[in-house]
Amino acid sequence: MRETLNYRVPVEYGPMKRLVILISGRGSNLEAILGQIRAQAWPIDVVQVISNQPQAQGLAVAQSYGVACQVLSPKSFPDRDAYDQTLAQTIQAFQPDLVALAGFMRILSPAFCQVFAGRLINIHPSLLPAFKGLESHAQALESGVGFHGCTVHAVTPELDHGPILAQAVIPVFSNDTVDTLAQRVLEMEHQLYPIAIAGILSGRYVLEQGRWVDTGSSEFGGDFPRWHVHPSL
Repeated sequence: MRETLNYRVPVEYGPMKRLVILISGRGSNLEAILGQIRAQAWPIDVVQVISNQPQAQGLAVAQSYGVACQVLSPKSFPDRDAYDQTLAQTIQAFQPDLVALAGFMRILSPAFCQVFAGRLINIHPSLLPAFKGLESHAQALESGVGFHGCTVHAVTPELDHGPILAQAVIPVFSNDTVDTLAQRVLEMEHQLYPIAIAGILSGRYVLEQGRWVDTGSSEFGGDFPRWHVHPSL
């Protein structure tokens, strides 16, 4: 059964919430986030988009929405720790309430994760804890599962292991390929991630003792469902 989405912000709200988004590629999740912030008039200010890849198409997406962006290339640093330290300092300068990884293709160091503990989230293309790491769609097909999907979770030093905030489920069909499965999951990512981000920044969901807690109230008004299903289910 598909959930009804109803999360329009009221006319009056508090100070703008500050969001930094990290990308590496085409920026489709970035575009979904920016599009929903604009469409729903959520009081969220994307204060910076940072890419580790100079050729990332998502940079043009950010610019098209009038969002400031920059490139911080690992090639300019001697090692991972030096890069992560500078990345953390760069992000901290924008005083974000939340940092969202949107296709940021780097494994972040424990020190970086600690700096933003409780304020750092990611979306992974599987129903965690299943199919961690790369090639999640191929893993799903090889395993023969009947359902697949995506997960929004807090980022911790252990890869794809942080507390789960939200998930979306899709069916796996007998004639699916990696490409068809990936496309169906991506469609649900675009629905799930903006709502999860707004749910956190509105105060509806808070991370307490390693678990996401539903406070039952939101500064933005409306509802921010955590669990989503594909229309074909």
